[in-house]
Amino acid sequence: MDWYSTLFELIDMRSFSNLWFWIMLAVLWSSVSHWVLGVPYDLVLRARRSGGQYEADLEDLVRINVSRLMFISQGSGLWMTSFGCFVITTLAVLGFFYRIEFAQAVFLVLFPLIFVGLLSLSAARGIQADEVQGDELYKRLARHRIYVQLIGMLSIFLISLWGMYQNFQISPLN
Repeated sequence: MDWYSTLFELIDMRSFSNLWFWIMLAVLWSSVSHWVLGVPYDLVLRARRSGGQYEADLEDLVRINVSRLMFISQGSGLWMTSFGCFVITTLAVLGFFYRIEFAQAVFLVLFPLIFVGLLSLSAARGIQADEVQGDELYKRLARHRIYVQLIGMLSIFLISLWGMYQNFQISPLN
């Protein structure tokens, strides 16, 4: 057996039938919904419950991450948007026009993350503009997390529908 076929048996390029794809998808959305604007959500809960130093740490961490997001968006936002559009368009053409399943999978994973990024940028702008602190900060971070979780649930649902469709298309039952 040659090394090429052994490698591709180990790394199955049929993404939607691969267990590692689904594990990666679950870990990705779990991580994205846990880190709200770069802040772990357990710190938000701890700050809301205990206050004091936890609240000060949360406000400092949110201020740092919001400033970082705003600096990146103002400095290289146009270039990042252009490159992101190029990558997403390339993946969409390769995946859905040329029917490359791996490109379809990567597109379906990355496309919803665009909306999470835009949502994060919007939340960061609002927090910075309103100089939010205390209870209002907790509410905004919780609302942001709920929106991210909704995007994640919809994304996983649509990816699973598309994955089942793909697996039925190439199944030996046809």
